[in-house]
Amino acid sequence: MTGAGRPTLYRRDLCELARNYCLLGATNADLAGFFDVTTRTIDNWIAVHPEFATAVREARAIADAKVARCLYERAVGYEHTVERTVWHLGKERPVSEKVRLPPDTRACMFWLRNRQPHFWSGRATAPEADTVDLLALLDAAGERARASRSNVDS
Repeated sequence: MTGAGRPTLYRRDLCELARNYCLLGATNADLAGFFDVTTRTIDNWIAVHPEFATAVREARAIADAKVARCLYERAVGYEHTVERTVWHLGKERPVSEKVRLPPDTRACMFWLRNRQPHFWSGRATAPEADTVDLLALLDAAGERARASRSNVDS
């Protein structure tokens, strides 16, 4: 034994467990609790074991993509089929019905503020030089129009 520390608890089969848990949205703190180690240990496993890092990274990307897709559907509205069983004339009968959910304004704003913050941040921004130049040109044009109108009126 060459190291002074205690032996690692890492095993290759933990990759699949970490992957499955990350598909459910697990953070490093969640993984640490699940594996009964510290978050620093999880950070080390990600840094030292490429297969573990890949399992965690890929599963999180899949989970994030699923949430993004659901948020998008919520923002633009979507249609889905609801299937249920009803009793009719003494028999169970399957019934399916299409349900349309309308767009959700809050989901729209959340999506746009995060995807295009320069347009949808909701905060006033300092005018850019081009905007200032354009305003100066418009002011000058307005002054010329007023001056030419007063010359016509005189």
